[in-house]
Amino acid sequence: MGSLYPHYEEENYSFNTANLLNPEEFRRQGHMIIDFIADYYQNMEKYPVLSQVQPDYLAQLLPKSTPNIPEPIETILHDIQQYIIPGITHWQSPNYFAYFPSSGSIAGFLGEVLSTGFNVVGFNWISSPAATELEFVTMDWLGQMLGLPQSFLFSGTGGGVIQGTTCEAILCTLVAARDQMLAKVGRENMGKLVIYGSDQTHCALLKAAKVAGLECKNFRAIKTMRSTAFQLSAESLRTTIRLDVEAGLIPAFLCATIGTTSTTAVDPIRSLSEVTKEYGMWIHVDAAYAGSACICPEYRHFIDGAENVNSFSFNAHKWFFTTLDCCCLWVKDPGALTKSLSASAEFLKNNASDSKQVVDYKDWQITLSRRFRSMKLWLVLRSYGVENLRNFLRSHVKMAKRFQQLVESDNRFEVVVPRNFAMVSFRVLPTTLKKEPNGCKSESGNICK
Repeated sequence: MGSLYPHYEEENYSFNTANLLNPEEFRRQGHMIIDFIADYYQNMEKYPVLSQVQPDYLAQLLPKSTPNIPEPIETILHDIQQYIIPGITHWQSPNYFAYFPSSGSIAGFLGEVLSTGFNVVGFNWISSPAATELEFVTMDWLGQMLGLPQSFLFSGTGGGVIQGTTCEAILCTLVAARDQMLAKVGRENMGKLVIYGSDQTHCALLKAAKVAGLECKNFRAIKTMRSTAFQLSAESLRTTIRLDVEAGLIPAFLCATIGTTSTTAVDPIRSLSEVTKEYGMWIHVDAAYAGSACICPEYRHFIDGAENVNSFSFNAHKWFFTTLDCCCLWVKDPGALTKSLSASAEFLKNNASDSKQVVDYKDWQITLSRRFRSMKLWLVLRSYGVENLRNFLRSHVKMAKRFQQLVESDNRFEVVVPRNFAMVSFRVLPTTLKKEPNGCKSESGNICK
């Protein structure tokens, strides 16, 4: 089957197959797509946030096979508007409140365009020196903004790498922690290694444990309490570890969280790290959402104790105005990562790598190939500057404070846990639901469910 619109015949549209990156054609189509996206942002509030389509809707609308002849970009954009946009849940909408904020920006978007335009595959330094060097410079900039210890920066003894997501960051650090511990106790004891988190820790930790070949039965999701704002206590961790040690198991890894998914709870890094130090464990801090706020001096205290941990990550694509995917990971001991993740072959050998004077990021991640992700983060940092970034974040917190006040002034609702950042965890009071079994009516007569 050819075009979705049969009136486009082959003679109506010619395509230069000799040059798929013709600069003039690229310029023409690029302008059209930028205009298309700009119009999408301008009209986003008109769309329902949640897509209204049913499963398998798209297969019923599109042709059953690839078109035989080229189709013009005008036709393709028309189809995107007609068939793709109705199937999108609009994460950038101001009316979107699910999962986590996906806060893009002009700088983040255009940085992604530049990255894609260069289309480099920066697995090692020689494959594109600028891609590697911009990444370690940008990661040092951002680490300084967060007030991370010098031991996490390239200008010190550590270093940073941009992963795709937190899942990758946790997996890489867990594998490093696994191998570091097995080097001490022997690989025959792999089945005894225990991984710790709380019952609020992201499920990425359990997934990483499975991928790393660790026993799921040795995963501890330690119970937290509303009375302590759902944070993982050092006492609970110590008690759990002692029981495991008495059972002949080996504590290996703790994932502490700054800003949990459900309530943005904050685990106390300093007291937890004192426990892990007693057992020689690796402690990773997952600050995927809330880490962004810690560039503001008034929120920096949430990561006090970071000097005692092994690794720290946050997602710039959540609350730092950078498009997906951009997870920033810092480690104190880059050698621990590279020992576990490095692999080489004849085609990868070069003088720069052999000199040990350069960073080869292929050895800091699961995959070999990697994108030029630092370009978009660098544009965000340069385009907005530290003070503006802080003020953007503060404005979001200010809105959350105002919303919290409105919730607390309405006796039908309660705030479940203290608000730490820009998320308010609230619920309808059970007594209200008993009075109004079909929902709670507002003064205007509207039903809240």
